[in-house]
Amino acid sequence: QVQLVESGGGLVQAGGSLRVSCAASGRTFSSFSMGWFRQTPGKEREFVAAIDKSGTTTYYADSVKGRFTISRDNAKNMVYLQMNSLKPEDTAVYSCAATSRLAITIQRGGCDYWGQGTQVTVSS
Repeated sequence: QVQLVESGGGLVQAGGSLRVSCAASGRTFSSFSMGWFRQTPGKEREFVAAIDKSGTTTYYADSVKGRFTISRDNAKNMVYLQMNSLKPEDTAVYSCAATSRLAITIQRGGCDYWGQGTQVTVSS
């Protein structure tokens, strides 16, 4: 029902910042809770952040809390992940995901739609 396309990945030095974006199709973007996940080769996909349908409530993994900020613009069908104070261990493919369920459920990985992902590499 919704297609997701990420952008904004790249190479950044440790301590730097980067913002990745997710563009969603459809006319009912506000009916979806949104989230960001990341994955490195040989490892399981890891929850990063989630945001509720109205953009008023957010959830973060402990590993990124205080450094990353998830936001959304329902008028533009966009969701963003602002990443500050980046560390080499943040290196991963970052993917956005959507679900019609509550945002709090995203931490369990039960999203219905997934983007292709964008590579973020943090050098030391």
